[in-house]
Amino acid sequence: MIGKIPTMRVTTSSIRIEASREIVWAVLTDHAYVKQWQYGSVLSTDWSVDSPIRFANDWEGNTFEQWGTVLLVDAPAQLRYSMFAPRPDLEDKPENYFTMGYTLEDAAGKTNLTITLEDPREITGEDTGDNDEENPVLATLKNLAESVAANAPGRH
Repeated sequence: MIGKIPTMRVTTSSIRIEASREIVWAVLTDHAYVKQWQYGSVLSTDWSVDSPIRFANDWEGNTFEQWGTVLLVDAPAQLRYSMFAPRPDLEDKPENYFTMGYTLEDAAGKTNLTITLEDPREITGEDTGDNDEENPVLATLKNLAESVAANAPGRH
C-alpha cells in the first residue's frame, strides 16, 4: 500500500487599502491592532526571525492558542511565519504547520496587500474557498488600517 502524498494547498487573498504601507504594516504587526482584526487574539512575538509567535484568544470560556515561528520580516514589505493550529486529529509536528505570508506593495499612496496561506494539512469540514470581498478578517483589517490612516497626523 502506497502512503498518501500530502498536497500543499495555497490560498491567496488580495485587497487594496487606502493607507500607506507603513500604516498597513503597523496594523499587521502591532499587538494592539492585531487584537482588533484577529478575533480578539493576543499576539506574543518580538518579530525577530526564528523567534516564537503565538496567538491566544478566549472563546466560550476556553483559551484557544496557535503557535509557530517568525520566518521573514522585511518591514514594510513582507512578513512570513509558520503556525500550528491544534485540533484533536493533528500532532504538533512540522508537517502539520501552515505558513502565513503577507506582501505589501505601494500603489500610489495606497497599499496592495496580498495574504498567502500555504497549508499541507488535510481539509476538514467544508472548504468554502475564498471570497476576498466577503472575508471578514480582511474587511476588518482594511477598515482598521484606513481608519488609522484617516486619523494620522497631517491628514485633513
